[in-house]
Amino acid sequence: MASITMKELLEAGVHFGHRTNRWNPKMKRYIYGGRNGIYIIDLHQTLKLFEEARAFVQQVAMENKPILFVGTKKQAQDAVAEAAKRCRQYWVNQRWLGGTLTNYRTIRERIQRLRELEKMEEDGSLERLPKKEAMHLREERERLERYLGGIKDMPELPGAVFIVDLKKERIALAEARKLDIPVVAIVDTNCDPDEVDWVIPGNDDAIRAIKLMCSKIADAIVEVKQVEWQGAEVVDEEAAEEAEEPDEGEAEEPELPAEDLVPEFVEEAAAEEEQAAEAEEAPEPEPVAVEEPEAVAEPAAEAEAAPAEGESRPRRIIRAGKMPTTRVAKAADAEEQSASAETLEQE
Repeated sequence: MASITMKELLEAGVHFGHRTNRWNPKMKRYIYGGRNGIYIIDLHQTLKLFEEARAFVQQVAMENKPILFVGTKKQAQDAVAEAAKRCRQYWVNQRWLGGTLTNYRTIRERIQRLRELEKMEEDGSLERLPKKEAMHLREERERLERYLGGIKDMPELPGAVFIVDLKKERIALAEARKLDIPVVAIVDTNCDPDEVDWVIPGNDDAIRAIKLMCSKIADAIVEVKQVEWQGAEVVDEEAAEEAEEPDEGEAEEPELPAEDLVPEFVEEAAAEEEQAAEAEEAPEPEPVAVEEPEAVAEPAAEAEAAPAEGESRPRRIIRAGKMPTTRVAKAADAEEQSASAETLEQE
């Protein structure tokens, strides 16, 4: 079954070229004719050359070499990124930075900077910086992501480059030719086919035509890589299952009954509670009454306590500062009067 059909090419408008006054004579062998001032591309040759380019792309993919999709014009940006992501390859759909291939070491340094900023964003380091500094770092990360996000995971220089518009991507084409990297490209009637290793004659301006070509190239890569991806997924699943299963060399511990699974400290606590309950149930011994000996007053104390007959009781001593002086005098007079009255009664 053919990877692409004549009907698909016609529906996408791949056969429409540029105006007759804007053409490259080297494309004459790929042109069917002209109509209403527009060149018509020979789709029979497009089918044949596309199959050759498709076979080459599959060969590069089988060798596990990266393939770079390049299309920075507005019509190609989404189609290029979508196709590259689907086949797990790499892309440049914004402005091509000079030296992306020829000065790859410097590009890798900028990619490393992008990774550092992404890590700072993930672990929250940017939140601890001043707002202005954090804002500048976020803008730097967004700029690097826009230009280098499609190639930040590319491990090495690509084994092939797929270009959508040779006129627009002339710098990328020059760098690839300088490094002898094979180029597969959609070549319109205004381009030079001699600069490309694998020519695909077709319309490089229509969105539907670009999307069709990018999608078919991605399908060719997926067809080769699908078996490898499935094998890798199976290996990952088996490794996960082995990690979950116990090793045969390890002896499985016998299952213990529920009684044996009770921790020791629980048993000790239960024993202590039983001992406390037994102590509470035991009757307490009745207290024994002990008769205290009667206090015997000493004669000296009794003599001091009781005054002799005919003698007046000693005057109460009132400390200074406890009551006012007038009250002290009145209390002393009252005691003297009571003492004299008692002596008179006794007589």
